This record gives sequence, structure tokens and C-alpha cells, in this order.
Amino acid sequence: MARSNQPQRGQTYRERALRILPWICAHCGREFDGRKLSQLTVHHKDHNHHNNPPDGSNWELLCLYCHDNEHQRYLLADASGDAPPSREHDPPSTFTPFAHLADLLKRKQAAS
Repeated sequence: MARSNQPQRGQTYRERALRILPWICAHCGREFDGRKLSQLTVHHKDHNHHNNPPDGSNWELLCLYCHDNEHQRYLLADASGDAPPSREHDPPSTFTPFAHLADLLKRKQAAS
């Protein structure tokens, strides 16, 4: 019985997360737009899918790759008996989506 509600419940918190959070992967910093939004997933920070506060404080949006990586880290920790790893010491993202935008716009204007 609970499984029949699962897709509806997941869709609801995903829709809420997409409304209140920026469409940027919280780990790698990639930005997403309407066409690629399906590649952005809702990750539960405490890994409890039933913990869905209305303010979204237990969610972060992660791209498919970072989401898979996050869950792999926990699976490896569980298998080895270690504590789940923290992302606090990960190096900051170096992805800068608009780094060359000014150059591209100048080229486009020059070609016009």
C-alpha cells in the first residue's frame, strides 16, 4: 500500500525542491535549465526519504553524477564499517559556467 504512494510522494518533494532551491548542483556547481532539469536530483542530506520538511532544509539538489557519488561513498563506508565520509574537506568546485561568456558575446557581436 505504501509503495503505491511512493511515486506521488517523491514527485511532490521534488517539485517543492525545484521551486525553492536554485537549479545548481550543490556539489559540483553545474547549473541546469529547463531542458536538462531531469539531470538534477533531490538528495536527502540525512538519507531519510521520509524527512521532508516544508522549508527544504533536508534537501540539496545534486546532478546525477554527484548524487551517485554521494551514495557510493555511503555504501563503501557501510561495507567497511567506517563512519560515513563528510564532504566538508572536499576541495571547492572549480566549475565556472560563465567564465568565457563575455568573450562569446563579443565574438557574436563582432560577427553581426
